[in-house]
Amino acid sequence: MRIILISDTHNQHHKVVLPEGDVLLHAGDISGRGTKKEVQDFLSWFSAQPHKHKVFIAGNHDFFIQQNHNEFLSMLPSNITYLEDKLVEIGGLKIYGSPWTPEFMNWAFMKPAGAEMKKQWDLIPDGIDILLTHGPAFGALDVIFSGLSVGCTELSKAIERVNPKYFVFGHIHEGHGSLIKGYTQYINASVLNENYLLIHEPIVVNI
Repeated sequence: MRIILISDTHNQHHKVVLPEGDVLLHAGDISGRGTKKEVQDFLSWFSAQPHKHKVFIAGNHDFFIQQNHNEFLSMLPSNITYLEDKLVEIGGLKIYGSPWTPEFMNWAFMKPAGAEMKKQWDLIPDGIDILLTHGPAFGALDVIFSGLSVGCTELSKAIERVNPKYFVFGHIHEGHGSLIKGYTQYINASVLNENYLLIHEPIVVNI
């Protein structure tokens, strides 16, 4: 199975050159200001891609999805899977997705760090192959321009508990790349850099 990974397209999805693959995963921030028009444009583009399975989560920019959830679901094309604290199985591959990140200013899908974030991550089931979240865990591909690590510490603990084969995320554009910690391959799939320039190619994983 060939999986294509992207994140943080921020309305620049039309410019992304996608490799061929079986599954297309997007780790959130599909929009810039989170408007209905932006979300609809992304859904139309995402739905038209040739990959048999298309899965995405929301990110902190995607206000419309959180604030108008039922309307958003009514807009969702039948060939797209949206995950919000949910599990989907594709060809025997178990993928769990969640959009939440620790609270920072007034963005979408955010909760206070600590106990509230732990409640979200406690929902992650055992036995999954791919964990898809918008933000990173602490200490892995989560360093911003100032040199500070800003990932979620409670998410780090959850990953140690669940041990997914792959942990896919974005949010911190500066952290684009991949590394292996223990059993898990961590992949920051942001396609934009910190200046919102499209410079990174999608990441391909063959399972």
